[in-house]
Amino acid sequence: MDSKRPAPRGGVALWIERIAAIMLGLVTVIIFISAIGRYLFNSPLPDAFDISRLTLAVAIVWGLASVAYRGSHIKVDLLAQMVSPKVRRWLDVAAWLVLLIFTAGLVWKIGERVMSQFPGGEVTMDLRLPHWPFLGAIVLGLVAALIMTSIRIWRIWRHGEDLESYEKIDEEHLHE
Repeated sequence: MDSKRPAPRGGVALWIERIAAIMLGLVTVIIFISAIGRYLFNSPLPDAFDISRLTLAVAIVWGLASVAYRGSHIKVDLLAQMVSPKVRRWLDVAAWLVLLIFTAGLVWKIGERVMSQFPGGEVTMDLRLPHWPFLGAIVLGLVAALIMTSIRIWRIWRHGEDLESYEKIDEEHLHE
């Protein structure tokens, strides 16, 4: 990475991470309340299973959008460490392009599903909540992942960035 160019703080990525965290926290609360209701009061939370699984899917795709920008995921870079920086950059671009194509396919297929659900498709069992708002949030998360992956590819290609700068904890901004 160009030493004169500071690593971006990722304001949009931070909001994406917050959305994913809120959704994951919501899943935890729903499951906890349902378990308490089921075991203590013999009355589980209605639609807890459907709502928690749909909300978990939203959390996962918004988490994917975060990973698409930061690249802070599990990676095996044995090959990358053995090649020159120029070849490593090409490998990084190729890997991120595969992710971009995969994410575009998900946007397309799940977008089709949302469009088929919107006019009055599937609903939850107890509360009869429509699935399409959850699926819409999933598509929005996938679109965010598509955009963030494109930005990542641009930053690797144009600025020669790697992923290491995003894995270091920025002590200065932890307490903001």
